[in-house]
Order: sequence, then C-alpha cells, then structure tokens
Amino acid sequence: MKNNLPENEQAVWILKTKGPLPLTTLAASLSVTTEGARFQLQKLAAEGLVKASTVAKGRGRPQQIWSLTEKGEARFPDTHADLTVRLIQSIRDTLGEAALDAVIISQQKNSIRKYNHELSQYHTLEEKVKGLAEIRDNEGYMAEYTKDEEGYLLIENHCPVCAAATTCQGFCKAELESFRQVLAKEAKVTRIDHIISGARRCAYRISPRTI
Repeated sequence: MKNNLPENEQAVWILKTKGPLPLTTLAASLSVTTEGARFQLQKLAAEGLVKASTVAKGRGRPQQIWSLTEKGEARFPDTHADLTVRLIQSIRDTLGEAALDAVIISQQKNSIRKYNHELSQYHTLEEKVKGLAEIRDNEGYMAEYTKDEEGYLLIENHCPVCAAATTCQGFCKAELESFRQVLAKEAKVTRIDHIISGARRCAYRISPRTI
C-alpha cells in the first residue's frame, strides 16, 4: 500500500506502521529535529489525528508516547466496507451460511493459486516471505516482513476488509489457511496478532520446518 499522505502527515503513516512511539524515535523516522517533530505532532493533535500519553518506565522520568486517534486510523479506510457487509448479510439471508462458506472457500482457492503462481520464481523461504509481503502490500494490507532468531514475521499494519472480517471471521480463517498452504513445504504459519481481536496489526509467525 503506497504512502500517499501529504508531507505534513507523514507521522500518521509512521504511527500506523510502527505503532505508538516516543518523540525522539518519531523525529528520527521523520529525519527532522525533535523540535520539528514536536511541531508537526502538535498540529496533527490539533486536527484530532494523533494523541500523546505519558508512560512511566522504571525509575526514570515518565516518557511521552504518541499514537493515532480513531480519526487518524480513519486515514486508512476499510475498502467498500458498507457494501461488503451488506453483501455478506444478503448471502446469509437468501442462500444460507453454507453458501457463504462456499464463497469464502472459492476465494481462498483463488488466492492460493495467485500466490503460488507469483511466488514460483523464488526458491528460498525468505524470498517467498518477502514476495508474499509485497503481494499483500499491493493488496492494501500495508504489509512487511522481519527476520529474527525464530524465523520470520509477516506483518500487516492495516486490514482493508476489516468490516467484512468482523462480520464473518471465515475470511480471516481463509487468509491464515492460504498462507499455510502456500508455505506448507518450507514453514509452519501461526497468527500471533489479530486486528479484529483488538491488536494494532495482524502478524504471522513463520517458522522454518526442521528435517
């Protein structure tokens, strides 16, 4: 998902992708001075996009942490949310839950075919995880990946179909199953963060299989 926010709202993007941050970290991410970052944040706070809270850590001075407000989160909208929810409810009401499940399974199969095709050019697990993150990012999930001692994390900082997923969690189950099937030979996939359960992001632990 491309960062199309204006220059004076770049802190909103950073807080969306990185979560709540202290002023000094935001300043470094913005490549400005601390005072410059504070000025930007104060303007964004006046517009209702960000907010500050004080967090006490150990014996040191309390630290000011900046995060997005609901209005700030709304800068990253749920794609066609109302229409999607109405369509889901219409399928349930007219055709039943089994028909809705069939639609979700069909979409899951389409996703698996697409991901397998686009990832077929890669050979290592890291290449495939990186490729999957790029695909999901292009689909609007603000996706990225990181590597650590346990393997990889596929991180989705935004859910463009959150209303649909909240109305029918079968979409989330299908998403997880798609990742598992695409990476089945190389890794195990577990969801460790879930937006509709209250987390800031969705995150998937990708653990390499051991022989």
